[in-house]
Amino acid sequence: MQVIRCSQDMLDWPSSLKRAFVPTMGALHNGHLALLREARQECEEVVVSILVNPLQFGTDEDFASYPRTLERDLELCHEAGVDIVFCPLASDIYHPAFDTRICGGWLAKQYCGVSRPIFFEGVLTVVNILFNLVRPNRAYFGEKDFQQLFLIQKMVRDLWIPVHIVGVPVVRESNGLALSSRNAYLTREQRQEASCLYQAICTVRESVLEGEKSIDTLRKIALKQISLELDYLEFVSEISLKPIEGFVSENVRLLIAAYIGNKPRVRLIDNGIVSDSNACQLGNRSL
Repeated sequence: MQVIRCSQDMLDWPSSLKRAFVPTMGALHNGHLALLREARQECEEVVVSILVNPLQFGTDEDFASYPRTLERDLELCHEAGVDIVFCPLASDIYHPAFDTRICGGWLAKQYCGVSRPIFFEGVLTVVNILFNLVRPNRAYFGEKDFQQLFLIQKMVRDLWIPVHIVGVPVVRESNGLALSSRNAYLTREQRQEASCLYQAICTVRESVLEGEKSIDTLRKIALKQISLELDYLEFVSEISLKPIEGFVSENVRLLIAAYIGNKPRVRLIDNGIVSDSNACQLGNRSL
């Protein structure tokens, strides 16, 4: 496994005919490993980036305290058969006069973009830079961050970036809590309480399968399951990510974000399709 720390070295490294790319902020967990397995199966060469990206953190967010476990991450990448780990410093990625951003349009201001107004701008900008440096054929992102995945797919389409984006299903703990690097902030009790987000998705899904179609009623059903401080709960079209009003149709996804704890106050997100025919079961790697 090759470890590359300099952006110019990554740019100069010969590319393979079929290179997979998994961008991360480190603190790797089984969700990331699912991306690596998928990439390993489909491509000749797998590149992972590890960079805690300052552009996507607000002034009151956890950039300074975000989990940084580089040595352990390198071990996991080696065990997963990764070919190249690209772990540059932010100061190497962003030169002193750096002042260019990719905004993401109207969608970047919705849902997670309301409480995190610079988040998607920072994500899209760094992903575009990493694409230019790594030059992958395929890039792998988790569906847990569904709005992020959608915006990256849209950026690639809008800007004619020659990378195929692959979404990989959510990986969960046994109680249904979606895996996240920020789960490291949670106590055992909080992890159990936070599983209410997935329980809400499952309960809504079951209600839809039983014939309930009213969005207002389904929202009330979901809210009864959630014991956390809610950021947002939205029923959206999986095709456009626009809000669904009135009644459920096909391809409706429930997006949820909520807070748990005080010091630290941890923001969690989850989502799931609620209007197709696949059963929702605890412990499954996806919905």
